[in-house]
Amino acid sequence: MTRPRRPHRLINRISGQTYLWLAMLIFGASGAVTRKLTEIGAQHLIDNRNPISLCNVLFVGNLCALILLILIYGRQWNKATLKQLSRKDWVSLTAVAILSGALAPGLIFQALALTGVNNVILVGRLEPPLSLALSVWLLKERVNIWEFMGAIAAFVGVILTIILQPPGETMMKMGGFGLGVGELLAAVGSVAIAASTIIGKKHLSQIPLGIYSIFRTALGTVIFFLIALVLYGSDHFADVLSPFLWQWMFLYGGLIVVVGQSFWIKGLKTSTVSTASLIGSFGPIIGILAAYLILGEAPTLPQYIGGSLILVGIFLGQVGTWSQTSSIADGKVNSTPAQQQVETGMGFKGI
Repeated sequence: MTRPRRPHRLINRISGQTYLWLAMLIFGASGAVTRKLTEIGAQHLIDNRNPISLCNVLFVGNLCALILLILIYGRQWNKATLKQLSRKDWVSLTAVAILSGALAPGLIFQALALTGVNNVILVGRLEPPLSLALSVWLLKERVNIWEFMGAIAAFVGVILTIILQPPGETMMKMGGFGLGVGELLAAVGSVAIAASTIIGKKHLSQIPLGIYSIFRTALGTVIFFLIALVLYGSDHFADVLSPFLWQWMFLYGGLIVVVGQSFWIKGLKTSTVSTASLIGSFGPIIGILAAYLILGEAPTLPQYIGGSLILVGIFLGQVGTWSQTSSIADGKVNSTPAQQQVETGMGFKGI
């Protein structure tokens, strides 16, 4: 009876890894795809306005993704499930929606307008070590020496990426260094994601995925829209009903948000934590390759220096993940849900 099951298990494991790799290709390329869409919009101006501005990409892209998420997960929004959620759950969901559904994407998309995609990708690696530090401090989680050294290496790599940038128009002086505004926005966005990760790990681990995804996307979209209205005025969304914009946004929202996230979740169901974590660690490499292939953006010397340290940090973190997985298998460490363990180390996934 055991022999027929082995090929079946092997197929499931290979299939899960394939889903994870496809998801990581989508997530890794999201920054370059977003920048490319704005360039396409610049070639099809409407009254000298770019219909695919970054704000329109985020707002309409979220609306398209919300429509698709409702079609997929709408059944989870029923009275029986909603009654199980406490007031504390809704407060936590709201905080996560504000941080990771509105604030972080808005900051990161604005960073894409001010600096190179590679800088945003590398500075975005600030989120995993920050999440690790907050988990130790606030959640009293235990980390091994490999994870600690990896977090330090990645943090130093991010700092070097920021402070070694050549002088540019969007630089601000801070002490003896010139800091890029785009890099600082990406860093603040990473802090917001780290904070939402901690809230999610502590309070939302049992919330159904459909309720979490739809609520975060819907509320995040509304909050971002209101903030943009206050900062930029109603004229900023003058082309929000453009058919040209919507046809690209259905592709963006469907591919980046729904297909990418669905592939990732499907892959996690049939893969080990260590395998998913390893595949997730390739995000920066895929992102930099995508920036080069899609945009022709080659890495600069500061990016090579900072990126090299970040890769060392990722490698050390993987060693820590493998050792922790072995300890979990031996019953020595209490494990958290696989999706939370892996996504804590991934950073922003283009959503």
